[in-house]
Formats: sequence, structure tokens, C-alpha cells
Amino acid sequence: MEVRIGIVQTMKELEIELDDDVKRDTVIADIEAALTEESVLWLTDRKGRRVGVPAGKIAYVEVGAPASDRRVGFGTP
Repeated sequence: MEVRIGIVQTMKELEIELDDDVKRDTVIADIEAALTEESVLWLTDRKGRRVGVPAGKIAYVEVGAPASDRRVGFGTP
């Protein structure tokens, strides 16, 4: 699953590729909790690296579909 985070006053965004076994609802709940508590949002990517973003600096968060839901090719519905 891919998570894209826009940072306030920055043109760039963070793209974090999470493990396929991570639950989408859990990631969204973690994001909402960090934003509500104004704490640090911590995510762990596929390689085991931890990425921390202060909630006060987050402009937007885009949570992509899990890899199993992505379809590629002409024969997909």
C-alpha cells in the first residue's frame, strides 16, 4: 500500500510504500490519531525503515489501495 503525505510549505511530498499485509483501516486510524493528538505520525516502510512526520506539518495524506487491489493491463474489468 502506498501512502503519500504532503508537507506544509514544501513543494515535495513523502511517498511511503508499506507492506502488503498492513491493514488500510489501521493505517487510517493511526493517521487520524496523530492528527487529533498533534503528535508524530510514525509509519514503517517495506524495508523496515521508520518515517516520522510531525502532525502539525501535515498538509494532506493520500492512502492508496492495497497492492492486491491494483489492476494492470487491458483485460482487467
